[in-house]
Amino acid sequence: MRVTTDAVVDEYEWIRGRAAVPELINDVRDRLGPLFDTEVDHVTTDRYREEVDEVFADGDRAVNVAALSAILRDLDCEGDYPGFVVDEFLGRKLAATVAGGEPRALLAEATFHFADVHTHGPDDEAAGADDLDAALAAGFQSRLPGWAWTESESPFAVE
Repeated sequence: MRVTTDAVVDEYEWIRGRAAVPELINDVRDRLGPLFDTEVDHVTTDRYREEVDEVFADGDRAVNVAALSAILRDLDCEGDYPGFVVDEFLGRKLAATVAGGEPRALLAEATFHFADVHTHGPDDEAAGADDLDAALAAGFQSRLPGWAWTESESPFAVE
């Protein structure tokens, strides 16, 4: 695998155009909201694309997101368990990278596992493809507004 500026642009365009991700974000939010006794705003495709633009505007983050995405799109592994371990590891890292710093990175990693359980791609796709969608949904849903707790200042800030 060779990661170039062109490869990053290609992956950016693929991620930006991935219509399944905003749908999966909203599905995850619809499933998580009741578990936390809250309503979570839905994300539009346009808002998702704006956030993809934001993630890829940071070159250091962009190259890592692009590389992890490309690996997952192509990842297939003989035998279920070994493939499960590596695609889970890469998916978690991609979700955290998209989400940004702590605490959102940790929330994205946890949300990745939740999203992954509910995400299944076609049998003719590489094993990592559904993990890629789950990781993108978890990462972007963690950084996008919509959760009430993200709308106010933390009560723990020391002034």
